[in-house]
Amino acid sequence: MLAAAPITYPITLPMCAPVSDGAAAAILCTGEGLRRIGGDRSRCIRVVASVVRSFTHRRADEPQKNIGRLAALQAYEQASLGPDDMDVAEVYDASAMGEIIQAENLQLVPLGEGGPAAERGEFTLGGRIPINTSGGLESKGHPLGATGIGQLYELVTQLRGEAGARQVPGARHAIQENGGGFQGIEEAALAVHILSKV
Repeated sequence: MLAAAPITYPITLPMCAPVSDGAAAAILCTGEGLRRIGGDRSRCIRVVASVVRSFTHRRADEPQKNIGRLAALQAYEQASLGPDDMDVAEVYDASAMGEIIQAENLQLVPLGEGGPAAERGEFTLGGRIPINTSGGLESKGHPLGATGIGQLYELVTQLRGEAGARQVPGARHAIQENGGGFQGIEEAALAVHILSKV
């Protein structure tokens, strides 16, 4: 992997997600809507926070003002939960650095600790906070418009306890981050969602 064609140091070609085709859809409804269609409440997952933000005008030496960090803070406040409450996460990892950067932005680890935490296995299945149990974009490809809903599908599957060999035992709260485009030194737009088992 390290000897593969370079993209930009230290990222090589296999550390970047291939752009691919794909589609995804989600069904959201209120409690009343669920009763009307006769849905199974035991399989419901609640959206407890939904935040979409635009880029900031921060400097490179102001990581605490990163769009992802600000969106996460807002989402935690909406959900009345914090980073320590999260059991599993799906983050945007179009390149290998994405998981590390977003783990820090979501405050799953302190700033500057994402790399060491990943090396210790904290983000793997069985680790302290499993991230991208779906395999992430590098594993399955990057279907652009379907990426975010694909992440949410994985988290719903986890919270329902239906993820099979990649199941995070006892998962009750999950966080998703997905960003797109670039403006200055960060994403042009970014979304963070927190889901909870009903």
